[in-house]
Amino acid sequence: MAANAIKKIVPMLDRILIQRAESVTTTKGGIVLPEKAVSKVLQGTVVAVGPGSRNPQSGNYIPMGVKEGDRVLLPEYGGTKVELEDKKEYMLFRESDILAKLE
Repeated sequence: MAANAIKKIVPMLDRILIQRAESVTTTKGGIVLPEKAVSKVLQGTVVAVGPGSRNPQSGNYIPMGVKEGDRVLLPEYGGTKVELEDKKEYMLFRESDILAKLE
């Protein structure tokens, strides 16, 4: 069902739909950490990519630097929260907001 929900969203122009990585809430020893003690996860996986921004002279799309399945480094603040039918939370970022691509 998650794949069906994601196929319904196609980001416009240079926007990228990202699912943030889950934060670690327990230590190796089994201690459960409170939410305030867990740092914000700044990594995510690209779920969907728009066609890219348009070149002002030719009107053609400029290809995106990331593709579906890439792992990326995200800024601490920014993006737009999106909740889909699968009850998962995703973030929409512009391509220029992505800090790095992780390999």
